[in-house]
Amino acid sequence: MAYVITTACMGTKEASCVGVCPVDAIHPRPDEPDFGIVEQLYIDPEGCIDCDACFGECPVNAIYPDRRVPAEFAGSVQANADYYD
Repeated sequence: MAYVITTACMGTKEASCVGVCPVDAIHPRPDEPDFGIVEQLYIDPEGCIDCDACFGECPVNAIYPDRRVPAEFAGSVQANADYYD
């Protein structure tokens, strides 16, 4: 299981989750060129170690375990994976 950042992050990109990820699985970071271009942040499903750190840090409640993503955000699972392909 991996965590997923849903479209609830869209337009917000509150990056506090980036700083708590112990494996650098959340991108783009604020210091990366894509940060100003993309609408939201994404979690690498291959790099995520399911540590729960980002889940508790997100102030907009945009992060969910991939198996518990609410139906209205179901497309976010694939969107996170696609960002890393």
